[in-house]
Amino acid sequence: MKIAFTYNLKTDNSEDQAEFDTKQTVDALSEAMSNLGHQVEHVEVSGPPSQVMAKLESLNPDLVFNTAEGKYGRYREAFYPGLFEQLGLPFTGSDAYLCNLTLDKDLTKKVVAELGVPVPTSQQVTRIGQLNEKNIRFPVILKPNFEGSSKGITQESIAENLDELKEKLKVTLKKYPAGILVEEFVVGKDITIGFVNGINNDNKGVLVPTEYHFAAEYSAGKKYQIYDYHLKNSEADKVSLRTPAELDPKTTQELIKYAQKIFTQLDIKDIGRVDFRVTPDNRIYFIEINALPSLEPGAGIYQAAALFGHTKIEDVLDAIINSASKRFNIRPQKSLKKNLKKLRIGFSYNEKRIIPQSNPLTDIEAEYDAPKTLDAIRSAIASYGHEVVDLEATPELPAKLISANIDLVFNIAEGIKGRYRESQVPALLDLMGIEYTGSDASTMALTLDKGLAKRIVREAGVKTPNFLLFITGKEPLPKDFKFPVVIKPVAEGSSKGLNDKSVVHNEKDLREEASAIIARYKQGALAEEYLPGREFTVAVIGEKRPQILPPMEIVFTPEAGNFPIYSYHHKLDVNSEVKYDVPAKIDEKLRNQLEQNARKVFNILDCRDIARIDFRLDAEGNVNFVECNPLPGLTPGWSDLCLIAESTGMTYRELIGEIIAPAIRRYKQKMKTLLHKDKNDAQQSVE
Repeated sequence: MKIAFTYNLKTDNSEDQAEFDTKQTVDALSEAMSNLGHQVEHVEVSGPPSQVMAKLESLNPDLVFNTAEGKYGRYREAFYPGLFEQLGLPFTGSDAYLCNLTLDKDLTKKVVAELGVPVPTSQQVTRIGQLNEKNIRFPVILKPNFEGSSKGITQESIAENLDELKEKLKVTLKKYPAGILVEEFVVGKDITIGFVNGINNDNKGVLVPTEYHFAAEYSAGKKYQIYDYHLKNSEADKVSLRTPAELDPKTTQELIKYAQKIFTQLDIKDIGRVDFRVTPDNRIYFIEINALPSLEPGAGIYQAAALFGHTKIEDVLDAIINSASKRFNIRPQKSLKKNLKKLRIGFSYNEKRIIPQSNPLTDIEAEYDAPKTLDAIRSAIASYGHEVVDLEATPELPAKLISANIDLVFNIAEGIKGRYRESQVPALLDLMGIEYTGSDASTMALTLDKGLAKRIVREAGVKTPNFLLFITGKEPLPKDFKFPVVIKPVAEGSSKGLNDKSVVHNEKDLREEASAIIARYKQGALAEEYLPGREFTVAVIGEKRPQILPPMEIVFTPEAGNFPIYSYHHKLDVNSEVKYDVPAKIDEKLRNQLEQNARKVFNILDCRDIARIDFRLDAEGNVNFVECNPLPGLTPGWSDLCLIAESTGMTYRELIGEIIAPAIRRYKQKMKTLLHKDKNDAQQSVE
């Protein structure tokens, strides 16, 4: 089967990402599904929902294997199951309603109590005045009501009296205003029971109890033993799992009976986990249920499944997939035939035949793509089951397009000559009504003209360095013109024309360099205020609500001199003057500024699908827009965009898939519209 694997990738150790999957977990699950014979397509969902939808629609999977937790809000775990339902895609796990219910600890306890399962006394509050003081049984534990992975739970979460409760509640509500569960603290063992519907055992998929055992050095001196956030995330080695749990047989059977009732009555699908506390005198209390339990290697659900012969990750995932397949009546043979339908995707490019050297006279094809890069892109497109049709952007391209019979085009063509050369292929495709990846002709023309792009971006409120455009080299300098400045061609990419003479400190050198650029490139020269701060580039993927990838910093070493710039010779080969930090080592404030400006520029210039936007800080640390590249380089392991994507765990194949997905969505939408029109025309003919 073709399986779309949806997940949130954990990229840092912040509490915000505590519930996300690590790269190790993603790789382990992906490998296991591949070992089972499935075609696995990664869909990391941290970007905009529109982008996730476009990718899912373009992949058209037989099944979605879902571990996505969502990012924001009380209903985040329900978002993606709801999206799958709207798209008509089968998926593993419980539906949106159940994911919503189980994330709400308070509501879940009320439902479970109605089933006759014992629960601790508790109440949810969003402000201190809501506390029902008469119903509180001390000690109590304070838990964020809509969080998992022990988020918000610390050794300070226990309150033993009303005054202490109110003081701690005041602090906790500031951080988790959606609601705090004030729950009777039950002293005892932490027990978890997994559920995998595809495992055939006497308990209908309910597994044996697993016990969390805390190391003696951790428990020593602690009045209350709590599996808190710190222990779960920073000192995981202090906790071990015992499967089966050390309980008397009667308690074990009672736990399984309660778990069966909960999983059955709540109608949990495919997989789940329910947590209990068992007191020293064997009283059982339900704590919470997780409809998206951890599937990281070593998780308790694997240990418990092993007792029923499912000894490998593959065995558990196979059971989950089979359960979902039966539920949605998926027939692999039929689905396989559906997925064999190929798209004919044209690949428009300019091939690099003149290898750029340090001599700037060899830069004529610097923006073109080398055969190895072209082969990598072809392979990535073909790996999704599409047929690739080469369409080199030569003067013969219009004739080729007429006979190519293609569905859409993956466009990286730079064009042949002229200030608006990058617009040539998009304009031609628009004329012929063919969908394509990337920005349209208008955006391509606008962004290639650095001066025009700066004017538009500045008008929209994004800060840019001051600049002056030279057409002849003899233009008068404004009174407020300040040196040093950077001088470069106004309509070139790949840092063409930028060299060790490009930072000038006086009018004589400025005019000499401007005249040389005008003569060499047959276009204007842009003189731009030199900014002494750090330099960054930000990759943006998507359409109107794009995904912003982590900023990358171009770090200049002392060898780059006192006035470093990211020049032409830096992009030819490994160079000791620059290094790349990706993700950039920056604080949250600067990160937000870079991301917000990147999103704004992307939308102002009406970019689409992919762009890389360059920024530089001024002397005061302000973010300044430098330029936008809607045709960024795609050389694996080298181009800035590829390095940025790799830093997020995105493979090269996945990067190409992300770029092409919106174009496939547009193509499918166009086909639906044409089909609808044909049906209406046929109906009118009959009438």
